Amino acid sequence: MTGREIRLDFERETRLGFGEAIFCAQKSVAQIEEILRQADDARQAFLLTRLDEDKHAGLDRLWREVLDYDAPSRTAFFRFEPGRLETPGVAVVTAGTSDAGAACEALRTLQFNHVATTAVFDVGVAGLWRLLERVDEIARHPVVIAVAGMDAALPSVVGGLVPGAVIAVPTSAGYGVSRGGETALHACLASCAPLATEFRQ
Repeated sequence: MTGREIRLDFERETRLGFGEAIFCAQKSVAQIEEILRQADDARQAFLLTRLDEDKHAGLDRLWREVLDYDAPSRTAFFRFEPGRLETPGVAVVTAGTSDAGAACEALRTLQFNHVATTAVFDVGVAGLWRLLERVDEIARHPVVIAVAGMDAALPSVVGGLVPGAVIAVPTSAGYGVSRGGETALHACLASCAPLATEFRQ
């Protein structure tokens, strides 16, 4: 690995207002280590996403020791320094615990970008009272990220209850006619509630 195949965008935060995220899923351990070396030389903070536990374990111990790694979200912070959080923040809401991985990725991404968050997990419509107990708290946020698999009813219901912008994140959690998240995605795209949609596996 010479580093010639890797060109990092060190000006992204200046240009766009948020730092660069490194998508690790299709990268080799050697490529990730070269990225970390270049980032360290430039004293740049990076967010690493889709970094699974096996690939994290394959990194040299020196890199593992300086990464703030979170297995549930498959994310890592490099040279990250917590700062003042921007408020009002974002509520990240999940239908069930099977959706926690995608929700944790959103929470960590927002944390890296110094956005305050509130996590509201396991409030799916199978027990609607759970959502109704916390809807006033959720509604205080100008942005809500609603994460759900199966039939992905949660984003539509939330979209009909809160005044803020709702971002629907249908996931592949489910079985049978859920078809690996296809049903959840179509449900969100066909919702009569105003949703922005992004699919997560």
